[in-house]
Amino acid sequence: MSREYRYRSGLVHLYFGDGKGKTTAAAGLALRAVSAGMSVFIVQFLKSRASGEIKILESLPGVTVLRGKSGKNFVSAMTEDEKRATKAISDRNFLSAMSAASAGVCEMLILDEICAAWNENLIEHSLVERFLSSRPENTEIVLTGRNPPELFIKSADYCTEFKKIKHPFDRGLAAREGIEY
Repeated sequence: MSREYRYRSGLVHLYFGDGKGKTTAAAGLALRAVSAGMSVFIVQFLKSRASGEIKILESLPGVTVLRGKSGKNFVSAMTEDEKRATKAISDRNFLSAMSAASAGVCEMLILDEICAAWNENLIEHSLVERFLSSRPENTEIVLTGRNPPELFIKSADYCTEFKKIKHPFDRGLAAREGIEY
């Protein structure tokens, strides 16, 4: 079977919920895709801290990673200026991803934490709506985050919820390098 035939109809994956592992699952899927010879484009919204999976993925041929936000605060503690700057970064990165997908230069597009960017109005909704309604048929799309809007659920072919039952953070244990980031 030719590669062109196998990837002719990309599907949409949605990894959501309050449990740990959404980004890790998306990163695992990216590794699987790269090992199959696919090109992968990753946009991480609202993240700027270096993480283990991103360090490795950035080093692989065929993988492009865009990420960033303004300042070091979580969204809830951002100033209005930081929110405006973060929205500009998010929109710019998303436009780059849309362009890559439309040009056929990425076979998998991962939009990590797009749910949070959407819910906090830190990405232009009309851009996302337009992209999902007219997405390139050859691009596999992966959306992650908490509390996905109905649009994401309706757009998804795969819809997986990560549900937290227990987490060490609840006991005051901070995120650990190599495990949570």
